[in-house]
Amino acid sequence: MAIQASFTIDQPEFPLNTVFEQLPDATIELDRVVPTNDAVIPYFWIYAADIGELTTDLSGDEGVDDVKVIDELDEQMLIRIDWNLDHESVLTAIVETDVTLLSGIGDAENWTFEVRSSDQQTVSEFQTYCRENDIPIRLTQLHALSPFDSDREYDLTDGQRTALILAYSRGYFDSPRDASQADLADELGISHQAVSSRLQRGIRRLVASALITSQE
Repeated sequence: MAIQASFTIDQPEFPLNTVFEQLPDATIELDRVVPTNDAVIPYFWIYAADIGELTTDLSGDEGVDDVKVIDELDEQMLIRIDWNLDHESVLTAIVETDVTLLSGIGDAENWTFEVRSSDQQTVSEFQTYCRENDIPIRLTQLHALSPFDSDREYDLTDGQRTALILAYSRGYFDSPRDASQADLADELGISHQAVSSRLQRGIRRLVASALITSQE
């Protein structure tokens, strides 16, 4: 049976430290996309009020070979990254085991990751790899997935699913709205920009899975 696990790691233990040195209030979200080559999680978003102050020179970070700005919008920036997998991190643990990364969100204090595996043994192998390579993860949640989990059916991450359900229950989709994105951000304990991203991408995936795919 498929297993899903959540864990955290202190921010300095994962690459991209330079971003938080320049923008302490920033939030980073790894973009879970299907790469066109063997690249590992090749994109990530940075959300920050002063995003224009980021130099994007991350060459001093261990675990980073190169970065390139793909797009810059109001308070957010999409970046393509080439990781240095010779530097041991959560990413190398994912590459060397059979777990699948569902989401990765970091701030100035820590990173939170959600992974999925085919069974409990794979999760144990992932934890063992981290322990043997001094990657100090802290497991926060572990549970089995039923074959009919709705978030898997529509290819939503847990973060997107949680944000969408909360938005619906708090009246965010009502007219007039009973809740704002700022209200949702406060309740979820994440930034306004991160909420906006989860809602936007979650809705896009719902439409793609429920409407577009059904017409094919």
